[in-house]
Amino acid sequence: MAIDQIIVTILGFGLSGLVAWYFWFSEAKATRIEATDSGVQETLITVKGGYSPDVIVVKAGQPVRLNFYRTETAACSEEVIFPDLQLHATLTPYKTIPLEFTPDKPGEYAFQCGMGMLHGKLIVEEK
Repeated sequence: MAIDQIIVTILGFGLSGLVAWYFWFSEAKATRIEATDSGVQETLITVKGGYSPDVIVVKAGQPVRLNFYRTETAACSEEVIFPDLQLHATLTPYKTIPLEFTPDKPGEYAFQCGMGMLHGKLIVEEK
């Protein structure tokens, strides 16, 4: 094998390892939301090929307002669904759409787009 083939092979394995680490082993950073003066836990979530932030931490028993801002027109991101909380919202492109609720029970609650391709997690902690 020539030296250039060896280098390309090593780089290929290295990049494959990096991709595997990113998708399977890197930890998502959680965004902890603090209550405003009005007592509402509020944050902005940008929707563009995914949710950013995609892991959100709130406290149980306090109102939550998740403001979704969709910066794309892809059909997949038209809706956000919280199946375990029985919540959903239709997301209009280039407009902020609030989703308001008060989580009662601590736990982890997944959310996703209407097609199940975009995913996020809401972590509700004890008060």
